[in-house]
Amino acid sequence: MNYIQIAIDGPAGAGKSTIAKLIADKLNYTHIDTGSMYRAITLKAIILNIDLADENSYGFVDDTTFKFINNEIYMDGKNVSSEIRGNDVSNNVSLVSSHLYVRERLVKAQYDMAQNFNIVMDGRDIGYNVLPDATYKFFLTASIETRAKRRHMDNLNRGIKSDVERLQKEIKRRDHLDQTRKHSPLKPAEDAEIIDTSDLSIDQVVNLITGKIREEF
Repeated sequence: MNYIQIAIDGPAGAGKSTIAKLIADKLNYTHIDTGSMYRAITLKAIILNIDLADENSYGFVDDTTFKFINNEIYMDGKNVSSEIRGNDVSNNVSLVSSHLYVRERLVKAQYDMAQNFNIVMDGRDIGYNVLPDATYKFFLTASIETRAKRRHMDNLNRGIKSDVERLQKEIKRRDHLDQTRKHSPLKPAEDAEIIDTSDLSIDQVVNLITGKIREEF
């Protein structure tokens, strides 16, 4: 059976995870938030108190398990969906995800997950690296100011202290790290459709993408 794969990429705060989840719900597909997997590994690395810059310290990744249940991520059998959204994780996930050792293992896990379901997968390198043959590819972007405001509201809703100006600086820094890392940098696939979400609501983006998909059904 040939399953439908929808790849959604984009920078931090572009709304891709929320949008991917809503699209998956609308189409009754499985949603895989790859960014949460990198965040979970970052959380585990912090808990283990390893040197985050030392790629040789990430051997624990091989023994780490992931499951997505009701759009929440479980690492080693524990729901870590809230813990991975903390500022400490957010400020270090770009460094952790830049390590080839980490990326190779998580990319394989993500690819394997996508072979058994109709899926919507979001991340930063899905369209050209994880699922280069995906049926549909989209790259969501937005201005730094818009993304910072969105992240600020998300933090407040989660009960996390937040400052918009600080978030703008952090997002700008993370964009640079993600775009310039040696392995699988943030960029759209050559055949991806780029959508600027700065002036669009979440529902508008969801309807835009699902409309394009349903046109071909």
